[in-house]
Amino acid sequence: MSYPNQPGDGYGQQPQGQPPYGSGYSYGSPGQPPMPAGYPAPQYPYAGQPGYSANPSAPFGVDPMTGMPLSDKSKMTAGLLQIFLGGYGVGRFYLGYTNIAVAQLCLGVFSFLTVWFGIGFITGLAAGIWGLVDGIMILNGSVPDQYGRKLRD
Repeated sequence: MSYPNQPGDGYGQQPQGQPPYGSGYSYGSPGQPPMPAGYPAPQYPYAGQPGYSANPSAPFGVDPMTGMPLSDKSKMTAGLLQIFLGGYGVGRFYLGYTNIAVAQLCLGVFSFLTVWFGIGFITGLAAGIWGLVDGIMILNGSVPDQYGRKLRD
């Protein structure tokens, strides 16, 4: 009695003239030969579906205008964090801009500590306006993430 896929019938064997499996060799890469005839083209999950990217280097999609990959950060989350907690730099910490966030945090803490001396109201107002304007700019799409990628909607 014969069983399918017996050793020696070619199933699971390395094709002749091919590099070993897992060698990091990829067909179609620059400087590499094209995919041999008879092999299917690689398929990515959800390729061609709206909102999904067929490019594994851009898991959150690409900007339709520029073709650049989108950020893993949400525009709405960053903008609302900056509007409501921007006096303490929370939205900028979320986006990865630690220098600006620390400056906003220092201004917010300074205004909180000096509120009894009268100057705290002025610095608190400045921190609030800075956070509000910054949040509006984030929601408008003017601020990218720390790597320069456009924020997701």
